[in-house]
Amino acid sequence: MGERWCAAVLRLLVLQAAWALAGGQVRYSVAEEAKAGTVVGRLAQDLGLEAGEAEARRLRLVAQGRRASVEVSGASGALLVSSRLDREELCGKSAPCALRLEVLLERPLRVFHVELEVTDINDNAPIFPTARKNLSLSENSPPGFRFPLEGASDADIGMNAQLSYTLSPSEHFSLDLQKSNDGNTEPELVLSKSLDRETIPVHRLVLTASDGGRPSLTGTMELVISVLDTNDNAPQFNQSVYKVQLPESAAVGTLVVRVNATDPDMGSNSEVTYAVTNFIPPSGRDMISINPNTGEIHITGDLDFEEVKVFNFRIEAKDQGTPPLSGHCKVVLEVLDVNDNAPEVWVTSLSVPVAEDASVGTVVALLSVSDRDSGENGRVRCWVWPASPFGLEATFAGSYSLVLREALDRERVSEYEVEVRAEDGGAPALRASRGLRVPVSDVNDNAPAFAQAVYTVLARENNAAGAELARLWARDPDEAGNGRVSYSVWEGGAGGGGWRAASSYVSVDAESGRLWALRPLDYEELQVLQFEVRAVDAGEPPLCGNATVQLFVLDENDNAPALLPPAGSAPEAGGVAAAEAAAAAGAGAESGTLWAWAAWGAPAGQVVAKIRAVDADSGYNAWLRYELWEPRGKGPFRVGLYSGEVSTARALDEADGPRQRLLIVVRDHGEPARSATATLSVSLVEAAEAAAAAAAGSSSSSSSSVSRSALGVELGPGAASAATNVWLVVAICAVSSLFLLAVVLYGASRWAPRAAVLSGPGPTTLVCASEVGSWSYSQRHSRSLCVADGAAKSDLMVFSPNFPPPPPGPTPKDTQPEPSALLDTVSGPSFIPFSAPFHPPS
Repeated sequence: MGERWCAAVLRLLVLQAAWALAGGQVRYSVAEEAKAGTVVGRLAQDLGLEAGEAEARRLRLVAQGRRASVEVSGASGALLVSSRLDREELCGKSAPCALRLEVLLERPLRVFHVELEVTDINDNAPIFPTARKNLSLSENSPPGFRFPLEGASDADIGMNAQLSYTLSPSEHFSLDLQKSNDGNTEPELVLSKSLDRETIPVHRLVLTASDGGRPSLTGTMELVISVLDTNDNAPQFNQSVYKVQLPESAAVGTLVVRVNATDPDMGSNSEVTYAVTNFIPPSGRDMISINPNTGEIHITGDLDFEEVKVFNFRIEAKDQGTPPLSGHCKVVLEVLDVNDNAPEVWVTSLSVPVAEDASVGTVVALLSVSDRDSGENGRVRCWVWPASPFGLEATFAGSYSLVLREALDRERVSEYEVEVRAEDGGAPALRASRGLRVPVSDVNDNAPAFAQAVYTVLARENNAAGAELARLWARDPDEAGNGRVSYSVWEGGAGGGGWRAASSYVSVDAESGRLWALRPLDYEELQVLQFEVRAVDAGEPPLCGNATVQLFVLDENDNAPALLPPAGSAPEAGGVAAAEAAAAAGAGAESGTLWAWAAWGAPAGQVVAKIRAVDADSGYNAWLRYELWEPRGKGPFRVGLYSGEVSTARALDEADGPRQRLLIVVRDHGEPARSATATLSVSLVEAAEAAAAAAAGSSSSSSSSVSRSALGVELGPGAASAATNVWLVVAICAVSSLFLLAVVLYGASRWAPRAAVLSGPGPTTLVCASEVGSWSYSQRHSRSLCVADGAAKSDLMVFSPNFPPPPPGPTPKDTQPEPSALLDTVSGPSFIPFSAPFHPPS
C-alpha cells in the first residue's frame, strides 16, 4: 500500500513541474518526512536540458542561508531529498509551506527559480502545555462551577491540526468545549456533582486532545484536582461504646482505654482534643482523667467494687475548625471484684450466762456473717472453734445461731472462749473471726464432799476447854451460795462409858469447820468418841454431805501407881478399884508396912514376897517397874525390876539378923514418872518355923484376912523365879527393838512431806515405845500383858496414821492447828478400833 502511495505522489509532482515550466517557474511538491534520496522532480529534464548536459553545465542549487534538505543529482539532474524534511520546522504553521530554490546552470550562466512545496502529513500529535495540571477546588463549590483549561496545540496544519477534546469518565466533572474567536476550541472543566474531600480528596482525570489527521493522533494531560477541605465533618470515634473491665485492685495510673476519634477534615479542622463531659455516678469524676491530646484514660482514684460496680463516662472529641465540631462516645468501665474484703462476723444477740443445766439445742447467740465481695469471693463458710460444746446452725442466708451441742458442767469449765471463724471462697481465701465469752452460770448440782469419809482425830486428855482438835473441810465446787458450806455435828456414839452425846464434848464452827473441845477430856472416862459432821450448802434445794469423825483420847500420865493387897484378900480389905483410887490420889503415895518370912539358909534366888501395884493410866504410863531403895548396896534381898518379886540375893545366914526392912519404890514410865513406895519387913526364922507359918497362913486365910492385908506380900516357889527371869529378858529385848522402830516411824510421819504421808491404807499397826524398849501389835494379833494376878486392862488402840490433803488455797497462820492436838487418818478399813489387855511382863 505504501508503494502505491509513493507512485501517486510522484505523478503529482511531475504534473506540478510541468505546470511550473509552462508558467516560467518550476514547481515541485513533496510530502514532509520523505525519505532521503526520494526524487522530488526531474529538474534537468524539466529545464529542457539534454542528457549529460546537466552534469556538463554543472547544474546545482545555490545556497540561500538555510539547509534546503534537497539537492540536485549531478548525473541525472534530478531533484532529490537529501535530508529529513519537516514541514513544521521549515514553515511552522504557515500554509502552504513553499521553499524557493535557485538553480544555477553554467555555460552559459543561467538561474532558474524552483518552488518546492512541502506538504503536511499528520506527524505531530497534539501537545498540552504540561503533562499534569494541578487544580484546587473547595469541597463546598456548587455544582456547575466552571474551571477553564488550557488547550493543546498541534504543529500540523489543516485537518491535522483540528483538535477535539475528551475527558475521562467522572461522576463529579464534565467537559464543555467553547469556540474562541480565532476558531480554536477551548475546553472548560465543569463541576457536575458536589465534592466531598473526605470521600475523594483528590480527583485524577485525563484530558485527551485528538487531531483530525488520518490516522488521528492524540495528546493527553492529567488533571489533578485537589479538593480543598472545609470543616464539614465532626470527629468520629471508632466505637460508639467502649466497654472496659478492670479489677478493683487496679493501681492509680492504670490505663483504662485509649479512645480514638478521627476527623476526615484536614489541618486544624482535623485536630481533635478530648474531654470527659458526663460522669455517672458523679463520684466517677475523681476516678479517671483523660489526656486531651491522646485520648488515653487513666485511673486517678481507688476503685471499689463494693461501692460502685459500673462507671459510665461520656467522652467528647472536638476539632479546631471554625466553628468547631464535636463527636461523642460512651465509655463503660465495669469494675471486677477481687477478694479484697474479709468476711465480717457480727453478734446480733448474746444470751449469757448460760445455765449449766441448759438443754442441748439452747440458742446462746445470734450472729450475722457477711462479705462485701461477690460470687465465690463473697461465699462464706463458718464454723466454731473449738467445736464443742457449741455449734452453728444456719437460719437463713448470712444468719447463724450458736447453739448448745453438749451438756455443760460449770465445775469442769466455768467459762468458754468461743471463736466463730469465717472463710470466704476467694483465692487466696480471706478469714475473719469473732470471739465470744460464754460464762456458765451455776446451779446447785453438787453436794459438799469431805476429803475423807472418816477422820481420825487424836486428842490428849486434860486438854483445855475450847482447844481446837481438828479442822474439817468439805469442798463444794458450786459457786456463791450454792458452794457456801456450813457445818454441824450429828450425834454419834462414845466408847468407854456407854452412849454419850457428842455435842457435850465437841462442837464445830459452822463456817470454818474447826472442831473444838467443849470441856477437858479424861482418858479414864472416855477413850473413843465417834460422831458425824454434816456439811450443808446454801443452794436451793440445799445439798449435804457427811463425814465420820473418830476422836481418840490419848492418855496422859496423870495417875501414880497404887499398891494392891495380897492375892486372896477380901475386897473390902482393898481391891483393884481401891488401889486405882488410891493411885489417882497422887504421886509418891506410900503404903503401910508389909510382912514376910524367910528361912535362914534359903538359897539365892528364892522368892520370899511379891509386891503388887496398878496404875490407872495405860500404856507406858501404866508400865511399872520396881526398885529396891533401901537398903542400898549388897543386901541379902533384891527386887525384880518388872515383876515386883522380892527374892534372896544370896544364902541367908544368922549374920543377917532376925529382921530385914526393905523400902521398895514402884515407878511408872510416864513423863514425868509417878511413883509409890512400899515397906516390906522380912523376918528371918528357922526353916521349920517358916514352913509352919506358911501352912498356918494358908489354912486360916479366911479368918486372918486383916493380918494378910497388912502383910501385903505373896510368897512364891523358887522354881517360878527362874522362868520369870527368862521371860523378863526376852520382853526387854523385844521392847527395845520395837521402841527404836517406833521412833523411826514417828520421825518419818512428822517431818516427811505430806505427799509422802498420804499413802494408801495398809495393815493397821500400833507401836508402843519406852525408854527400855518397844513392841507392836497388828490388827490380827494381840497379846496379854499381865500385872500380877490382877484384872486385865483394855488400854491399847490400833490405828493407821495418815493425813488428809489440806483445803485449797493458802491457810492463814491463825487457823493452823496445833500439831500436838491433831492427827487425821485415811478413812476405810485401815482404821480399826482395837483394844488389848495390857499386863507388864512377869
